[in-house]
Amino acid sequence: MRPENKILIMVLVPATLLFSIGYSAYQNSLLMNEIASIKKEFADKKTGLESVILGLQKELETTKIERDGWEERYNAEVSKIAFLAAQVESIKGTVGILEKIKQTDTELLKKYSKVYFLNENYVPSGLIAIDVQYIFNSKKKLQIHSGVSEHLKEMLDTAKAEEINLSLLSAFRSFYEQAGVKSAYSVTYGAGSSNQFSADQGYSEHQLGTTVDFTSTNGEQFSGFDKTPAYEWLKNNAYKYGFILSYPKGNSYYIYEPWHWRFVGKQLASDLFAQGKNFYDVDQREIDTYLQYFFDK
Repeated sequence: MRPENKILIMVLVPATLLFSIGYSAYQNSLLMNEIASIKKEFADKKTGLESVILGLQKELETTKIERDGWEERYNAEVSKIAFLAAQVESIKGTVGILEKIKQTDTELLKKYSKVYFLNENYVPSGLIAIDVQYIFNSKKKLQIHSGVSEHLKEMLDTAKAEEINLSLLSAFRSFYEQAGVKSAYSVTYGAGSSNQFSADQGYSEHQLGTTVDFTSTNGEQFSGFDKTPAYEWLKNNAYKYGFILSYPKGNSYYIYEPWHWRFVGKQLASDLFAQGKNFYDVDQREIDTYLQYFFDK
């Protein structure tokens, strides 16, 4: 190799190397600048996104607060509506009860028998004839309050189905009919004695049209009725149909009358039976609270 060529190579190689190094440095600088630019752009976008996210978080928090407020107000309104609805139902129920009481004769649950008085003009509304099949003496025409009729019929039909011999001797009696009955007893037994088992006119439960006298195989005689299966059946079942024994043993008004049963409504009769109480021993104010249930089935 010529000397001049060696010199040229010795000059060119370092120059080429320096150029490559310089170009690489230039390219690296460009790359670093681009990376820096990308980093800055990313950082800017990140800052922007973080700002957007922060804004959205604030909006979400505000929306949540507003939602909670609306939900609270909504629940409050729902509770208020429910309360008002309950009040309306309560009022409707009260109105219904008052209407039932208004339509029910208040005399029907009063304690008569020397306590309350029914004048000569009082006649219960809706008296209807009792079917002859339930009357001991088929020639008699007996009447009962229309609201009591189905209860009485159901009781007598059930007794018959259970082979209990039970029929009616007496039911509704007017003021003047009671006067006649009392007068006849007074003549027969004397006024003092008759007062022990027969009410004066205006004080008889029969005038209400809700009271009946029963008989069994003993015919038209009352004596001995409490020794019959019919009486035992009544003691254990009459309350289911709304009937109670007005004058049990030891009562303060009349002699023991096992044949004399009065309709007071199923609710009151059932409660008296469950508690072992006598109708005439319960305060009148307590009895009056049952008026709304009087004709309930």
